[in-house]
Amino acid sequence: MQVWAIANQKGGVGKTTTAVSLAGELSKQGKSVLLIDLDPHGSMSSYFKLDPDTHEPSIYHLFQSPAYSVNDIIVDTGIDNVKLLPSSTAVATLDRQLGTQAGKGLVIKNSLAPFSEKFDYCLIDCAPLLGILMVNALAAANQLLVPVQTEFLAIKGLERMLHTLNMILKARAEPLEYLIIPTMFDRRTRAAIQSLRQLRDTYGQTIWENVIPVDTQFREASRKGKPISHVAASSRGAKAYLQLLIRLVDGNTEPSLMASGH
Repeated sequence: MQVWAIANQKGGVGKTTTAVSLAGELSKQGKSVLLIDLDPHGSMSSYFKLDPDTHEPSIYHLFQSPAYSVNDIIVDTGIDNVKLLPSSTAVATLDRQLGTQAGKGLVIKNSLAPFSEKFDYCLIDCAPLLGILMVNALAAANQLLVPVQTEFLAIKGLERMLHTLNMILKARAEPLEYLIIPTMFDRRTRAAIQSLRQLRDTYGQTIWENVIPVDTQFREASRKGKPISHVAASSRGAKAYLQLLIRLVDGNTEPSLMASGH
């Protein structure tokens, strides 16, 4: 099972859209996908019409009790081959509750281990916070995707995030491949064009060569609780995520965030 973590400290950059859209494309290719919502805001859970304020059991219970397993929490999304581990607003309290308890950084990785043959892919929608949830996602992942909105403030936060991630990843035994994904690109605006140029100049080979464009069909897909590929397969947004999936599956996302911090 390939495990991809979708992360950025800044909210509203397209993390949930990226996870759901890639899952939709994978499902159309007959791949089985497990989605994990590790965000206290529960955007992915809400996408599939679950209320993170009230839904139980949730990913929160995996951290609270060894009596719970993935099988107890998993729900159907209504999309063929795609299952979900929903979030809860309660996961926002985990850093305070768990503190530095040993082993709590490996809860997700250990919980997924028995399911490595059941799913082809696992996509983790991360919280925009660097804490126990992010540590869990990075420990479980073998690839990191970093969506970045093509605007100035999002770019300013990217360098800080990559620096902090490097510190977290020092605990890993091996490097973690990552790819920066320019999102919400509006080619009609000078600001977006300039931001994209700045990203490419600064991060070079770490950036996907294409972009995810602004597309109103993303909003329509969200309203229906389905991936864009299942709502408007010929839309610009769906085609962009299909190209991204091809890159991720067939291409090499060098360079890596090294365990040594380089």
